[in-house]
Amino acid sequence: MTVLRTSMRNFFAHKGRMALSAVAVLLSVAFVCGTLVFTDTMNTTFDKLFAATASDVTVSPKGASDTGETTADNGKPPVMPASVVDDVRKADGVKSAEGTVFSTSVTVVDADKDSLSPSGGGPTIVGNWNANDARTMKIASGSAPEGADQVMVDADTAGKHDLALGDRIGVITAVGTHRAKISGIVDFTVTNPGAAIFYLDTPTAQRALVGETGVFTNVNVTAASGFSDAALKKSVATALDGGFQVQTAKEVADANAEDVQEFMGVIKYAMLGFAGIAFLVGVFLIINTFSMLVAQRTREIGLMRAIGSSRRQVNRSVLVEALLLGLVGSVLGVGAGVGLAVGLMKLMGAMGMNLSTDDLTVAWSTPVVGLALGVVVTVLAAYLPARRAGKVSPMAALRDAGAPAGARAGVVRAVLGLLLTGAGGLALYLATAAAKASEGGLWLAAGVVLSLIGFVVVGPLLAGGVVRVLSAVLLRVFGPVGRMAERNALRNPRRTGATGAALMIGLALVACLSVVGSSMVASATEELDKSVGTDFIVQSDTGQLITPQAVDAVKAADGVERVTEYKWSKADFETPDGKTSKDTAITAADPTYAQDLRVETVAGDLADAYRPDSMSVHEEFAEDHGIRLGSQIAVDFADGATARLTVRAITSSDAVIDQGAMYTSIDTLATYVPADRIPLDMLVFASAKDGQEATAYQSLKKALDDYPQYTVRDQTDYKEALKDQIGQLLNMIYGLLALAIIVAVLGVVNTLALSVVERTREIGLMRAIGLSRRQLRRMIRLESVVIALFGALLGLGLGMGWGATAQQLLALEGLTVLEIPWATIGGVFIGSAFVGLFAALVPAFRAGRMNVLNAIATE
Repeated sequence: MTVLRTSMRNFFAHKGRMALSAVAVLLSVAFVCGTLVFTDTMNTTFDKLFAATASDVTVSPKGASDTGETTADNGKPPVMPASVVDDVRKADGVKSAEGTVFSTSVTVVDADKDSLSPSGGGPTIVGNWNANDARTMKIASGSAPEGADQVMVDADTAGKHDLALGDRIGVITAVGTHRAKISGIVDFTVTNPGAAIFYLDTPTAQRALVGETGVFTNVNVTAASGFSDAALKKSVATALDGGFQVQTAKEVADANAEDVQEFMGVIKYAMLGFAGIAFLVGVFLIINTFSMLVAQRTREIGLMRAIGSSRRQVNRSVLVEALLLGLVGSVLGVGAGVGLAVGLMKLMGAMGMNLSTDDLTVAWSTPVVGLALGVVVTVLAAYLPARRAGKVSPMAALRDAGAPAGARAGVVRAVLGLLLTGAGGLALYLATAAAKASEGGLWLAAGVVLSLIGFVVVGPLLAGGVVRVLSAVLLRVFGPVGRMAERNALRNPRRTGATGAALMIGLALVACLSVVGSSMVASATEELDKSVGTDFIVQSDTGQLITPQAVDAVKAADGVERVTEYKWSKADFETPDGKTSKDTAITAADPTYAQDLRVETVAGDLADAYRPDSMSVHEEFAEDHGIRLGSQIAVDFADGATARLTVRAITSSDAVIDQGAMYTSIDTLATYVPADRIPLDMLVFASAKDGQEATAYQSLKKALDDYPQYTVRDQTDYKEALKDQIGQLLNMIYGLLALAIIVAVLGVVNTLALSVVERTREIGLMRAIGLSRRQLRRMIRLESVVIALFGALLGLGLGMGWGATAQQLLALEGLTVLEIPWATIGGVFIGSAFVGLFAALVPAFRAGRMNVLNAIATE
């Protein structure tokens, strides 16, 4: 009880000094809890939606997925004849059965030809208005579609795009473009997570989506009273006698939920990873805080020991303070996490994904995890300072000698740090020497972890040399004030090392990712210049296949000399060694693709692979299966017959573009796959007539004006798009790393603030002998800047090493260019100086306001 009272007294006596540490714990716990609440809420929202929209039993064609996805390689959903509905109605336990048709492989545009697809990445769904949808949707205005000229739209989409009754829209599918006017606006009775939904009447939906009437993509079955879903499923499956996929409402909902949870899992664990980095950075802040508090209470600890307190009690007293700090920070963090989750939901709403706070889900495990993490991390971080406090002897403490000098511990620390750093460097070297990326990846991971720990451990040793060099370059120009700032930074290398290490971690990751991102862009740019021989590339940025109508528009554009179509198909390969490769991708293209992409061959000529009944394979596949020029492979096309194709070329497996591709001609594909099952184009390449590049570029854009889902790019555009994509990904990662950097800045602020308190008497004496307030504030700011630059220098150096190693692994995949983004690295280094200045604002201000006489009188 005495230990608890002492700890409580000390905690509240130093509550101002504990505040920033508590904020660090709060931020880290808030990020963890916010992530958990946000992802749980997303899952709850989708679970409710899937449960509400699934019929008791759903019948689908064999080609449909478990989740009801309808995207097919030919752009049309898999269908079954309307007679199936009658067969289902005859099954026992069926109250009603209704055929539906819908597709997600669509684009919908308004009268101005602007896309109406959700900006947040949600699906665009076009289907027939049916009784099952009427359970979760209600007509808010107008009426359901009747006839080919009418369409109904969901209220969210109508609101976002200012659509009203009577407005005309176009539905673009593989079949063609169907135009209609809005006859009604329908509202969700459950939360719409961001889909855009359009309804046609049944015959019109069949013609627009499939190209024929009398077919359905699903049959929704309602159970009769007293009939379970499982019993109904069995009854319907028996009535259909195979050939169809039959699922209960739970099975459909679970399959949909599994897909969502898989996607959310990636987001969840990525965000938790960044929260973990913030926790790691916070550890240094807490260690520094308690180390300095223990040092400032040396005499107090000595008195406690002199009146009978044991080492264990002193140790326990410090740990109880850490426990209180962890509890306060964690409790506040849990609450802040819920607020963060709500903020993320609002942000997603602004991006097009609607999430209702009515579905806000705070599982019992969320606050438990937050509290446990915050408390455990704080107590563990305070263990070393607590242990050092317990080692203080009463007489040494009363003489203000403090803890033992620990010279031996310093030597052990330095040796251990150098060994870890050396081991990390060796692992990074082995990563660069690896023959396979998978092997090198393991060495890279080991090298990153070991070198990071090594730099953290050896930080105090590095602080002496690095700070002196930085001071010689930056601080000496400030005269005596600069020299005092240098001595302050060097006074306690362990403290400076820990403070710098907190900033080092975040900046090391920034530097590493910058090097990797820049190298990827530079490598891809070089490969494009070397390999791509076409002038223009037409593709969808959302992964949609290119409709035949759009391809025809490209071919009709002025100034275009040749157009190359490019398709993917799946097939089972039976190779000469008797082995079968299941679901292997085969690329079908026009013969002109050999001109559009200069692929290196190790045997034969790629142009020959486009001859009838011919193909190419890549080098690794050929070696694995004993394939040579002239070998024959039995290719069983997924949607067609089996062909025996002759290998006419073997391509290099080291290519960056189309790596591992195996080619055949579209004519060969068409010989063995029915016309209505031929896959749509993934890409279309176009080359301009000599001297007409500008004309062809503008003509292609105009030709695709009716198809906003596709983009025309020349090689310059393509490089810029690639750079922008990687840049957006990096900016998102930098934004998440900002949390760790904020915590690191709090660490610098806290270190300086506690350092000012620790040097109160010294500051008073300096002021008494003539140091002005302005000079005092400058001294503290310069000390902060040099500590921040010390951390930045270590972090940027370490990160560039990691990035260069990662690039060597990417070189095994063909990305051979190492690009150091010096502008980014320099900007981060200079920005670190401003971080140091910012962190010193409050400590410097407080130091400048000290009363000189009171400061001198401080013991």
